[in-house]
Amino acid sequence: MKPLAGLFLALACLLGIAATGSVFELSYGEPDLGVQATGWILGLSLPGTVVALLLAIRINKPA
Repeated sequence: MKPLAGLFLALACLLGIAATGSVFELSYGEPDLGVQATGWILGLSLPGTVVALLLAIRINKPA
């Protein structure tokens, strides 16, 4: 695996964890950071996860 692809894969994992945590926080009542901040985290981490994962796949493809 190329190092840059590994970095994007790690970023995709972190963003996926943030999105999952935000969903649980929002669904189980009052989030620790507030509804608006948690919503922003969810809204930014979901597309970020997809983009980072696709970049990692594209960078790691053989030429």
